Amino acid sequence: MTTIRIIAAPPKHRRSAVAAAVIVLAIAGVSAALFWFAGSEPTAAAPAAGAPAVPVQVAAPSIEEVPVYLDGLGTVQANYTVNITPRIDGQLQNVLFTEGQTVKKGDLLAIIDPRPYQAAADQAAAKIKQDQADLANAQYLLAKDEKLSQQQIATQETVEQQQSQVASATAQLAEDQAAKEAADVSLSYTEIRSPIDGRTGVRRVDAGNQVHTTDTTPIVTITQTQPISVLSTLREDDLSAVRDAMKSGPVEVIALSMDQSTTLATGTLSLIDNVIDQNSGTIRIKSTFENRDEALWPGQFVVLRIKQKTLHQAITVPSAALQRGADGFFVYTIDSNGNAAIRKVAPGPIENGRAVVTSGLTGNEQVVTAGQYRLDAGTHVSVQQSSSVAAQKE
Repeated sequence: MTTIRIIAAPPKHRRSAVAAAVIVLAIAGVSAALFWFAGSEPTAAAPAAGAPAVPVQVAAPSIEEVPVYLDGLGTVQANYTVNITPRIDGQLQNVLFTEGQTVKKGDLLAIIDPRPYQAAADQAAAKIKQDQADLANAQYLLAKDEKLSQQQIATQETVEQQQSQVASATAQLAEDQAAKEAADVSLSYTEIRSPIDGRTGVRRVDAGNQVHTTDTTPIVTITQTQPISVLSTLREDDLSAVRDAMKSGPVEVIALSMDQSTTLATGTLSLIDNVIDQNSGTIRIKSTFENRDEALWPGQFVVLRIKQKTLHQAITVPSAALQRGADGFFVYTIDSNGNAAIRKVAPGPIENGRAVVTSGLTGNEQVVTAGQYRLDAGTHVSVQQSSSVAAQKE
């Protein structure tokens, strides 16, 4: 006879207790592991055995002469601006300039109807001729009376009266000669000429209009563009450095476009104002540029760079090599084993994509310029061309 044993299942509450015990043990194990790693001291990651080298691009520092500039904003200003207005009254007969034309000093710009002034000059000339004839006649009569007086024919009173006539005729001639000069001056004013070299602006008065010396609207305005000036301000703290630079000779000044992408002109610092603005803590300065190509235009805004000094034998690196961390600036250098090292540096001015390093480098290192985002101290590197580094970034 076959006996069948029926084994009863364990109670439900017992199975739950076993599962809970397993979970508790698992949590305890994870906690112990976390405690172990958290208590460990952080160390620089060592290169894993067989780990691929990180591709980087490097460059050697350069030893060079580096100019140091002070940057600011400036406004271009014409050295001379002249409003052309009439010096006599009359009808504007001809306008001989073109708007925007370059003119030289003495160029004829416009003509006022000269006929009334020519007539006045001719009249003054005729009056002079009459005066000269009257004077000559008075002198003749005086000489005659003096001769008769010596012969006791004419009295001394007659001689004195004739002397008075000569003096009067002489004075009249002098007066009319002065009037003739004044008439000639007025006649010359009918030709309006440029008083400076420069460029004409918009014509404000057309030919045919009556013009007067009291007019407030000029016929045209001429501005001198060669040479030209730039007005700007300098911080009070930089004043002594710029004055010292001026004592050594002409101070170079560079005018750049507002986006600093284009060099417009190179000139010299010509003036430091004689007072500091107490409200802004700045002082006005003026720079002069030859402006032969007229790259600078009156009223234009520019970035002005004043050469303060030149750093001799300065160590420079590509500005891309500079990194900034919690402790300041640093660069990655590559040692003889091909491993990266962190070198703290003190940066100076940055010019044309190169940064001056005032301390931290000797000039004999290789600094990383691309690929730093994957580096740490001790990371093994592979020096690549720039295209290879770019491919790794992708």
